[in-house]
Amino acid sequence: MSHTAFRHFFVHAEDGIGWLEYHRPPVNAFDWEMLREAPAALHALASDPAVRVIVVASALEKYFNSGADLKVLAEVRGGAMREWVGICHDQIVRELRICTKPLLAAIHGVAVGGGLEIAWHCDVRFAADDARIGQPEINIAFIPPIGATQALARLVGRHRALRFLYDGELLPARRALELGLVDEVVPRARLRDEVMRYARRLAGKPGNALAAIRRCITEGGGVGFDEGLAIELEEAVRLSESQNFAEGVAAFLAKRAPRWV
Repeated sequence: MSHTAFRHFFVHAEDGIGWLEYHRPPVNAFDWEMLREAPAALHALASDPAVRVIVVASALEKYFNSGADLKVLAEVRGGAMREWVGICHDQIVRELRICTKPLLAAIHGVAVGGGLEIAWHCDVRFAADDARIGQPEINIAFIPPIGATQALARLVGRHRALRFLYDGELLPARRALELGLVDEVVPRARLRDEVMRYARRLAGKPGNALAAIRRCITEGGGVGFDEGLAIELEEAVRLSESQNFAEGVAAFLAKRAPRWV
């Protein structure tokens, strides 16, 4: 897959791992064009049958993302803001939530605003030790509009989400790890290698079972307990009828490696 299809994202795949890399120099700030490209770039990887795992990253050396371009956002009011947030919710968040493939984030450098919000919807977040992570929207009397208020409350709990958003400070990677905002901190020079190592492990697992787990957790976490159980039941029945389930059981009993489809 070529990364030339999008102006502000590098979209490419390697060994079944799809990379979506922010690329709007100098700081990866979202303007209207980048905002509108984001769901299409996500969908390009999510719909590619050769891609088994997706990684959200940055092609710039010092910035993961700097949020919205404030020169652009200054003119976004009223109906225009409704359109902006509508794209965030109805297209970007929707693509992230319905994705059937594991989503990983490789965070380095300055990581704030909308690009970081996308990472909150990922399943596993790796941070380089040089990462500085925050949602400083409070400092311009705004809120993070790519579903961060909802994702953070589910990720770290109500009180930590409130404190994080109230303070609007940039946290070092180790502090973000302590708060549960990221899952691993690695040396900057090894970030991509570590993410690829884990992504390849996931790519070797049965894709339909990964998708079922992701749906049960993502959708189930947003509904009542009994509704979540209904989703789990539906996925369990679907998996029981799959070729991968038959292969997994047969391989286990035969003490051989499974061959997933």
